[in-house]
Amino acid sequence: MWDKLTLVWRIREVRFKILTIFALLVVFRIAAHIPIPGVDLDALSNFFRSNQLFGLLNVFSAGGYDTFSIVMLGVGPYITASIIFQLLGMIVPAIEKIQKDGERGQAKINQWTRYLTVPLAILQGYGTITLIRRSSPDILPDLTSTEFIFSILTITAGTIFMMWIGELITEKKIGNGISILIFAGIVADLPTQLQQTLTVATSSRLFEYLMFAGLALVTVIAVVFVTEAIRKIPVTYARRVSGMRTLGGSETFLPMRVNQAGVIPIIFAISLILTPSILAQFFLSSQNQWIANFAATLNRVFQQGSVTYDVVYFLLVFIFTYFYTAVVFQPNQVAENLQKQGGFIPGIRPGRTTAEYLSYVSNRIILAGAMFLGVIAILPNIVQRFTAVTTLIIGGTSLLIVVSVVIETVKQIQAQLIVRDYEGF
Repeated sequence: MWDKLTLVWRIREVRFKILTIFALLVVFRIAAHIPIPGVDLDALSNFFRSNQLFGLLNVFSAGGYDTFSIVMLGVGPYITASIIFQLLGMIVPAIEKIQKDGERGQAKINQWTRYLTVPLAILQGYGTITLIRRSSPDILPDLTSTEFIFSILTITAGTIFMMWIGELITEKKIGNGISILIFAGIVADLPTQLQQTLTVATSSRLFEYLMFAGLALVTVIAVVFVTEAIRKIPVTYARRVSGMRTLGGSETFLPMRVNQAGVIPIIFAISLILTPSILAQFFLSSQNQWIANFAATLNRVFQQGSVTYDVVYFLLVFIFTYFYTAVVFQPNQVAENLQKQGGFIPGIRPGRTTAEYLSYVSNRIILAGAMFLGVIAILPNIVQRFTAVTTLIIGGTSLLIVVSVVIETVKQIQAQLIVRDYEGF
């Protein structure tokens, strides 16, 4: 492997891409430590230590919430906008037609996604600042209306800046830019989490920490195994004669991944599971006693780590895994392409029967992927519930993102080597 890494470094073009991505990540991390004006960082630090809700949001903002930085929203609004257009593509025929229009249609959808990101960033920035001020007034004391508007505009500009950096990284074809930014935020927070873990560590809990280390190792192995696991569907291409040559007659396979949805179902589920708690925060201080009590009950029921939270979270991840797989995997389209290319699955009639078979196989193997993602999502809460340790170095969701991004990046680098006739890793 070290020989291959040396080979990657020697290729000028690949080396330039990697250094460019590294420089962009450095810029991102610098921006993540520039707070918006008027923030009391000590009060903010104390608030995050006592609030698990914002700690989870901090993961998907690429690590900008804990410093209330100018890029605090991260790529969250952009991800939300992408999800909205993916959902619209399933219910609006006009958008679905554009999505199927190749690169031209995808470019148009991407442009609309950028436009939608701006109002979403404004709304999310307004909601976040308002929620923080109500939850802990000491964080943003004496904020005038002008400063409030300026803060929202600054946060919105930071989101657009993050979106631009993510697209620049994606253009280098060394991985998905948005995923790499989230990956960088998680990894950058590891030293702080490790320090907090070691601060409360005692010799009496040595066995528990060793158990956590073993569990983390097993989880990494399981993530790699499930991420790379595929079901090979045999495909045979009919033999045909073209002039004096005989074409076709080859046998290959159609790979169907166990986890075709990646980490998207978890992102979908978190967007919904956090909504009740976020809304409850707004009404905890309501003058109406009934509304305040209802908000307190809602906040308690959906508090991270509660049984209700884990059950609903697991079910949402499970459902969204099937839903998103149905979006990205189209059995009818795959069957149609196979038929056009003269391919068929042995024992299965081409056309509609092939599509039904692919749909049947997909639903069967997705069950394992959906169960796995659901368990990974609630694994930290289960561990914390049955042990006395409340500080985990890295959660299941974060671990899944980190491992998935590393695997995808290695594959992209391997593709860069194959293009240049070099062996891969």
